Amino acid sequence: MRAAIMILAVLLAVPFAARAESPAMALVAGPDAVTWGPVPPSFPKGAMIAVLAGNPFKEGPYVVRLKMPANYQLPAHHHPTTENVTVISGSFHAGMGDKLDVDKGLSFAPGGFVSMPAGMNHYAWATAETVVQVHGDGPFAIVYVNPADDPRKTP
Repeated sequence: MRAAIMILAVLLAVPFAARAESPAMALVAGPDAVTWGPVPPSFPKGAMIAVLAGNPFKEGPYVVRLKMPANYQLPAHHHPTTENVTVISGSFHAGMGDKLDVDKGLSFAPGGFVSMPAGMNHYAWATAETVVQVHGDGPFAIVYVNPADDPRKTP
């Protein structure tokens, strides 16, 4: 208990600006500070990704953003770890099952959240340009229910 109080006292004595420059702290001051790049080959082409914290392909926590164009679809898949998704902007849709079915999914507005447990088959799509923030524990992996849907297997 005494050690915890000492650590807290030290942290409170260090000005916030000095702590903010720590290499252990990830900072994104606003949407213009996000650095976007193409999605990895495990995703259908057309979306962009930004890694905000951690490394999704290594063990440990990570936070990424996925920017999907209108009509982007992620066929039915699952992950070996829990996937947590928060909608930042646009119109995000997701459903559970072995095949993407736009008539059965749910619509999530900005601020909406969905947590998909490890191993649960689900799918997603965007009807307008959409940005979602995904966080979880790595390593991130995606397994498509129908192997023919896996973009890594498309020439």
